[in-house]
Amino acid sequence: MRVPELRVMGVDPGLTRCGLGAVEGRPGAPLRLVKVGVVRTPADDAIGARLVAIEAGIERWLDEVEPDAVAVERVFAQHNLRTVMGTAQASAVAILCASRRGLPVALHTPSEVKAAITGSGTADKQQVGTMVTRLLRLDAMPKPADAADALALAICHVWRGGAQNRLAEAAAEAAARAGGGTGTTAAAYFRGRGRAAGYSRGTTN
Repeated sequence: MRVPELRVMGVDPGLTRCGLGAVEGRPGAPLRLVKVGVVRTPADDAIGARLVAIEAGIERWLDEVEPDAVAVERVFAQHNLRTVMGTAQASAVAILCASRRGLPVALHTPSEVKAAITGSGTADKQQVGTMVTRLLRLDAMPKPADAADALALAICHVWRGGAQNRLAEAAAEAAARAGGGTGTTAAAYFRGRGRAAGYSRGTTN
C-alpha cells in the first residue's frame, strides 16, 4: 500500500523571528518545498502585541498552505530564561492556531530534528541548513536560519509522521476486518479534513 503524501508546516518558534516552512512528500520519496519564511516582531513592542502579530502571521500561513499537520519545535531548557520564555510563548501560539483548526500537532526536539536531517543529533545550524538545501533541491540555503530550521522540522515530521500514519492505517484496517466493520483509517481521517489520502498536488512556491 502506497503511503499518502503529507503536507507539513514546520514552526521554529521565537518572538523576534518565528521561522515557518512547509514541505510536501512521503518517506522514501523526494520532498517538495511549498513555502518558507519568517514572521518578525519588533523587540521593543509589548509582549501582547508581539504574540498577536505572531498569531496573525501563522493564521495567514495556515490559510495559504493548508497543511495536513503542524510540527513545532519542542521547547527545552536554556541558560537564558528570557529567551526560553519567549520561545515557549511563541510555541504555544503556534499550537493554539493549529489545534483551533483541528490539525494534528507534533512536537520534535532539536536533537530529534538534527538526527533525522543530518544523522547527528549534535549537528550545527550550518549542517542542518546545508542538508535542507540538498533534500529540497534548492538553489540556495534558506535565510535566516530560523526559516531553514522550520523546514527541517517539517521534513522530520514527514519522515516520522508518514510512517506513523501508515502503521495507524494498517492497524485500523486489521481491526475492521476482524470486527467486520469499516473502521476508521488514516485515509478517512484526512478525508474528514477535506483532503483525500491519495491526492496529488502541485508545488506552490
